[in-house]
Amino acid sequence: MKKYLREPVLPFITDKEEDIKKLVKLASEYGAKFIHTYMGMTLRENQRAYYFDKLDEKFPGLKEKYIKNYGERYNCLVPNYKQLYKVFTDECDKYGILYKMNDIIRAYKKKSTNDEQISLF
Repeated sequence: MKKYLREPVLPFITDKEEDIKKLVKLASEYGAKFIHTYMGMTLRENQRAYYFDKLDEKFPGLKEKYIKNYGERYNCLVPNYKQLYKVFTDECDKYGILYKMNDIIRAYKKKSTNDEQISLF
């Protein structure tokens, strides 16, 4: 069974170095072979309204910070994304997890050519 770990990098919520280190460590513990990341999130119009409602519920006052920093933008990168991406790549290297798309594709293709067809009988 494949295991998936979904842990978004949310601006002002999960965008600290410790969060990124924890994410990569957990992915490694769950057997992840690769992680493709985006240091931030996207917000479409309907998503934005829902997300802002949840921010008001779980993190009172944070919605205003989002509005100030991102306005109506679709792409919402964390403010320190370059620094966090460096932490991310260092941690992936430490745990042997692929993160460059070309490496991920190459490993996937290599694995799929080595797969054996199982027999039902």
